[in-house]
Amino acid sequence: MGKSSGDIQNCKKYGVPLYGAAWVPSGALGSIPNSSRSGDDDSTSLPPSNIIGNHVLLAGGGGEGSSGIPNTLLISKYDSESNYLSDEPVAKLGTGADVPYRVAVHPGGDGLICALPKSCRWFEWDADRSTDDYTLSLKSSEKVLNHLEDVGQQLALNFNSEGSLLAVGGEDGKLRAFKWPSMELILDEDNVHASVKDLDFSPDGRFLVSVGGGPAKVWDVEKSTSITSLHKANDEKFAFCKFSRMTDENKVLYIIAMHGKGSSILTWNTTTWEKISSNLIVRDPICAFNVSADGRSFAAGTVQGDVYILSSRNMRVRAIIKKAHLGVVTALAFSQDSRFLVSVSMDSSARVTQIKDEKKNGFQLWVFFLMILLAIVAYYVQSKGLYLQKLVSF
Repeated sequence: MGKSSGDIQNCKKYGVPLYGAAWVPSGALGSIPNSSRSGDDDSTSLPPSNIIGNHVLLAGGGGEGSSGIPNTLLISKYDSESNYLSDEPVAKLGTGADVPYRVAVHPGGDGLICALPKSCRWFEWDADRSTDDYTLSLKSSEKVLNHLEDVGQQLALNFNSEGSLLAVGGEDGKLRAFKWPSMELILDEDNVHASVKDLDFSPDGRFLVSVGGGPAKVWDVEKSTSITSLHKANDEKFAFCKFSRMTDENKVLYIIAMHGKGSSILTWNTTTWEKISSNLIVRDPICAFNVSADGRSFAAGTVQGDVYILSSRNMRVRAIIKKAHLGVVTALAFSQDSRFLVSVSMDSSARVTQIKDEKKNGFQLWVFFLMILLAIVAYYVQSKGLYLQKLVSF
């Protein structure tokens, strides 16, 4: 980065190794009861105007022991106009001796689920009123996730796009899927992988894909059955999986594969489940991956602390933030409007990167070349005119 993260307005350090990140959805405001936002007056009908904005949720800590580093969930505020990430979190909620490793925010704004070393817990949005203003915060929920108590470390959590389904994958290789919020168990499979590294629902919620050791597995959610396995090449290791969010093209599945040459994006047809392409994108191992909500951008983080932003249309790199972090990139999350990317690292830093408009940049380049072409034509016409004048003069 050149400078320490504290010297960069969109990159800040928060004092704890960070493992999870997400954007607070706009629906979070509607999930906060009026009683939580009110004082002793009759202001319950007034909206908490000062907490409307871009907020990022961060999760991490020092784990068990006497390291002195707390385990906590943080909320930080991001100002897109000034590209400024707040120096201090606007809210903190400790998780005791349990480090929050992964988080999944409900898309409707109801709250978030957090994977702790032995279980998963549910948290809700809240609003503190320490002064005349309101501040977005978090609180522990009374909701108990019975099927996710004493289940060991869960490495992957995800809701479907509607928030009606929840899937979790464990370090022990067990895969579970539930109806939300009833927590009715619809998929319960042991030894799916050596350990479940990542999982994702298709945009329509019909399919669930999981990766870990061995081939990727594709599940029909409604039938609660495995429909196919996606096999890897001899030297490949599948690390991440994400369905395309594009609406104007055929739906595809992306899988990050590590191999001797680096890391590639494998593309699979979700009708035939045949591999379409393989594109080498980074020479280093990828340790974090995500796809934007509009489906146009990929983000990949490396063990070197670099962040790559790529186009899903042609697999070309659109931007590289070298040494975006001084440590391993542990999580990446796009904002709901796909305009911003938050990345976090074990070096305790969080960074927000603005996603530039790919079409706009291409148009500007086209205009630049057009201007050059017009200048050449004008020069040619002018030169020809002078030549004709000389011929006439003779």
